Amino acid sequence: MGKYLLLWRLDPARVPADPKERAAGWSGLMAMVERDLEKGISKDWGSFIGEGRGYAIIEGSEIEVSLMTQQYSPYVRFEVHPIMSAGQVEDMLKAMGG
Repeated sequence: MGKYLLLWRLDPARVPADPKERAAGWSGLMAMVERDLEKGISKDWGSFIGEGRGYAIIEGSEIEVSLMTQQYSPYVRFEVHPIMSAGQVEDMLKAMGG
């Protein structure tokens, strides 16, 4: 099981100009975020204030992460970065002979 940093951003072309419509859209997205947190695939989630962008820390297989991101399409775009823990970096350094 891998760990990933996801940087997300809303597709501005799909964000309604009307504040009530925008709030309804955000509510639907937040319901999906809450489900991902409850299921345990999302470990942390945050929004950069006023930017329509943010981050998530995800744990799962490549398939699980792909399925999780697809549920937000086409409203949210993701940049996905596999990450290593400090322990994994230490193991890598040991394997290198350091």
